[in-house]
Parts: sequence; C-alpha cells; structure tokens
Amino acid sequence: MAPPHTVRTDPELLAQVLAPYKGHCRYIRDALVTGRDGTRVTVRSACEIPESCYIDDTGHLNSVEVNICYNQMMYYLVAVSVRESLLNGLGDWTLDDFWRHQLPDILIARFTARFRRPVDPRHFTAELEISSPVRRAPDGAAPFLHADSHYRCWDSAGGRCGGEAVLAFVNIP
Repeated sequence: MAPPHTVRTDPELLAQVLAPYKGHCRYIRDALVTGRDGTRVTVRSACEIPESCYIDDTGHLNSVEVNICYNQMMYYLVAVSVRESLLNGLGDWTLDDFWRHQLPDILIARFTARFRRPVDPRHFTAELEISSPVRRAPDGAAPFLHADSHYRCWDSAGGRCGGEAVLAFVNIP
C-alpha cells in the first residue's frame, strides 16, 4: 500500500474556500489533508468560534455551528482533493470546476450529529473523512457522485461530538 499523501494548510486556498462565508463565520484556522488510495481523504482542523453567528452564547458547540464547521472543512477537503487528485470520482475536475460547483452543486443529502460531552466552541479540533465515492445515475437520471463522510470534534477538556453525512455532487462534468 502506498504511503498517504499529506498536504499542509495552504492559506491562500483556505481563504478562497472560505470567501463565501461572512467574516465572523469563518471557523477553521488550519487544515491538514491526508489522502489514501483515491478512496479516502481526511482533513484535521483547529477551529475557533469566538461568538455564535445566530444565538446568544450557549457555552458549548451546537449542531448549527458543527454543520458550518463541517461545510468549511468539507469544501477545503474537496478543493485540495481536486487540486492534488486525491479522490476517485473527482479526477476530471479542475479547481475552476470546483469554484463553479462549490455552493450550488455539492449537497449534503443527510447530516447527523451526536453530542457526547459539551465541546468548547472557542477552541476545538475537528476531523472529517470522505470515503467510498461512487458515481450513480438512478433510473436514467443525471449522474451524480455519492460519498459517505464521518466527522468528529473534541476539545482539551474531554468534550466530544461526531456524526455522519452523505454528500451528493450533482451536475458533475
């Protein structure tokens, strides 16, 4: 088995991926990407949410903020995967394709979250893995890329949460 391909944070690429988000809603600070055999890519990020973008301080990470962090990590992971050819099914994409498809065509088809212990939103670590990409065209419909993903978040005080998401890449080139 080939060793994993590792990509350290590219600040310019990260800034471009996060550009669609409001300035106070850019939560990931760095992103270490690892790819394995074209079937699995992972990103690990330091995250900070100094202030919730929609609610008074709850004192803990909540599902809305987890979803936003997930989105940001997922977009960065996909951008790096396209640039570095790390994930099967995206091999025909260019970064220009990614920028065109980032918001309208990369969909979260299902998202779950399980909170085990409260996580401090001001500083925590999150990890996301996308695996098993499969091209599908059910009943003659337009093809799309289906991928499973798993994520987890934790802090230094033992807070932890995690879950799964199913991704659908539609209008694929």
